[in-house]
This record gives sequence, structure tokens and C-alpha cells, in this order.
Amino acid sequence: MAKTILITGASSGLGAEMARQFAAKGYNLALCARRVERLEELKRDIQASNPSVKVTLKALDVTDSDAVFRVFAAFKEEFEHLDRVIVNAGMGKGGSLGTGLFQYNKATIETNLVAALAQCEAALEIFRAQQSGHLVTISSMSALRGMPRAMTAYAASKAGLVNLTEGIRADLLRAKSPIKVSCIMPGFIRSELNEKVKNTPFMVDTVPGVQAMVRAIEKEKPQAYVPSWPWTIMGFLMKRLPLKVVMKLG
Repeated sequence: MAKTILITGASSGLGAEMARQFAAKGYNLALCARRVERLEELKRDIQASNPSVKVTLKALDVTDSDAVFRVFAAFKEEFEHLDRVIVNAGMGKGGSLGTGLFQYNKATIETNLVAALAQCEAALEIFRAQQSGHLVTISSMSALRGMPRAMTAYAASKAGLVNLTEGIRADLLRAKSPIKVSCIMPGFIRSELNEKVKNTPFMVDTVPGVQAMVRAIEKEKPQAYVPSWPWTIMGFLMKRLPLKVVMKLG
């Protein structure tokens, strides 16, 4: 029987490409996002290439916590079993603190961390009842250090997500649970979130970047820097370099 993956924020960028690549591997898909028309277009594209794959869509604004629990439960009822949930929905609006952009910085942290908490809670309720499942959170290499300007709130939210994910893993390990937990930390992968960013070192295109993400997810690694080259080395350096050097990456 084909396994089922639930992906949030699946209407564009890394989420949409993950859906395409997992479908090509034979996974059934539970896809949700705010923009249902984009999801419908993605579903047509996926099923044209993979007609045997079941794709179900639902509208979801992840900042609506009640809706997160409701939509996840509806997917579970429809598929009977969810094998993997990928907490992918996110945003990156914002700017230097104290410059009048509080509403955007707040929205970024609420979407990337508070809404992620709701998604993790909803997924784990299902997994605990099933006594199986794989929770995946999509963080960022920027989580490793503080970042300047528009990256400040974003990096803080992704650092929170790394620690949230590790705390969940620790709790499940303590309980000797069979549930798996992974945190994926992409480097610079081209997507709609960063399409206006120019001249960024080590930027890779969406397809090969997501291929690296999918490989790491399928290995169920507790934590993975992707693509591994150069980000495994960069991760080691980012934790140790002076802030004035690290901030040039932001």
C-alpha cells in the first residue's frame, strides 16, 4: 500500500516541488495551502505524470490553529493513515527592528513558529493514536545564528523551530515512541520566497535543492543540512565564526 504524506504550504516553492518529487516516488499526497487554485493546478500537473497517485487538497491558513487541527483530522479520516507530515508553510517578510515593520516581523514569527507549533501538535495527536508516523519540520540554515535586516525575525523563528523539533524528539525518545522526528535545514534554494534575491553564494535551483531535501527526509535523519555540500561545512563554520562575518550571509 502506498504511503501518504501531508505537506503544508504546498501551493508553491519548496512545498510544491516536494509534492512533485514524492508523487514521482509513488506516495499519495495530502496537500494544503491558502491558495487552493494553485493547489488544483499542482494536482493536475502531478496526476498527469503520476495517474496512480491519490492527491487530496484542502484550503488551510496555518495561522488559524483551529483549522490546522480540523484539516489534519480530515486528511487522516480520508486516508485512514498518515505516514509523514511535513511542516513546510512559512514566510519571510520583515525588516530591521525599530523601523516601523513590527507587523511584518510579528507575522513571520507567528507563521514560522506559532503556526508550526499547531501543526506539530495536530500531527503528533494523529501519530500518537496510530503509534507510528514521521514528523518533518522545514527550518533553515539561518537558524544557526542571528541575521540582520529582513532576516532577523525569520532567523529567530527558524531557530525556535529547530529547538521545538529537538524537544519533540527528546520527549518521544524518553517515551521510547516509534514516532520519528526530523528537522531539515535548507541552505539557499531558489523558491518564490527568495526569487528577488540576487548574487547569493551557493544558491541552487529548486529541483536539485529539493532532491537533496527529499533524500534527507526519506533517510529520516534527526537533522540535516541540505544540500549537504557546502552546507554541512558552512553549518560548522557558522556556529564558530564571528558575527560580523556570519551576518554577511543575511
